[in-house]
Amino acid sequence: MSLNNMLSNARIAGVFILLVLLSGCARNPVLLQSTYQALPAHAEITSVPFYAQTEFQCGPATLAMVLNYQDVDTDVEQLIPQVFLPERDGSVQPEMLATVRRYDQLAYPVRGTMDALLGHLAAGDPVVVMQNLSLPIYPMWHYAVAIGYDLPNETLILRSGEIERHTMSFSRFDATWARTERWGFVVAEPGTLPAGITARNALEAISAYEESHGPSAALSSWQTFNEHHPANAIGQFALGNALYANQQPEEARNAFERATELDVKMGAAWLNLGLLRLQQEDPIAAREALEQAASLAGSWQEKARLALEALNND
Repeated sequence: MSLNNMLSNARIAGVFILLVLLSGCARNPVLLQSTYQALPAHAEITSVPFYAQTEFQCGPATLAMVLNYQDVDTDVEQLIPQVFLPERDGSVQPEMLATVRRYDQLAYPVRGTMDALLGHLAAGDPVVVMQNLSLPIYPMWHYAVAIGYDLPNETLILRSGEIERHTMSFSRFDATWARTERWGFVVAEPGTLPAGITARNALEAISAYEESHGPSAALSSWQTFNEHHPANAIGQFALGNALYANQQPEEARNAFERATELDVKMGAAWLNLGLLRLQQEDPIAAREALEQAASLAGSWQEKARLALEALNND
């Protein structure tokens, strides 16, 4: 169906009139007062390279821009077969994130607010954003790279489509961004944690990277995460696993102990701690940890009981 036919049908159904009325009521997203106080009035990451996006190739082009910004040697042509799905006429989010990891980078999801987005740009981190440039019932998915903003004029600056420096009002951008549940991410090398990334989103990004590359490769990222979030039990547990994989058993034991201190009901941490204490020939401390693991319901429970039986039979 052509665009003219779509609009004609929309007018017949009364949808077009409704959309006009709604657009007239659009409002700029309300920014926190702290955003105005904390951020500079203007920010623009001019060193982000630009690749014009041809039809259905906005995903590969945006990835090429942010990966090249990270000094990753790749280009749009190399990325197209990794990201573009012909049957979907474009790129979908899992392929975008997986491709970033394929190039030994981490893809950190951003918090879906304009305040967070502007904070990343002020910190020098370009953000890949997904928009729906059409109507919710006729979506037109589009990826772009946010590179800057003008706070007094309430405009965002993007590398988008065939426009190297595309400006959109905060209200117009947020409307198109909201239709994708404000999906976006920043790219960073292992061992770094961009400012403004929530602990939950960091855990998601580092865990996905570890799944692709293994715990040893994720060690520096877990160390950095725990420097920023020392009271996060999951982070301490993941650090323990990475340290053990990197043949640092004493440091791993410390991390598992810290995880159980932060969350006494983390059965997996108790199990790993008990098994590690057994390896270190500390049966009394091992028994204590294994008994804790065996008392907590979960997939670790049976393993803890078997380890206790073996310990009792020695």
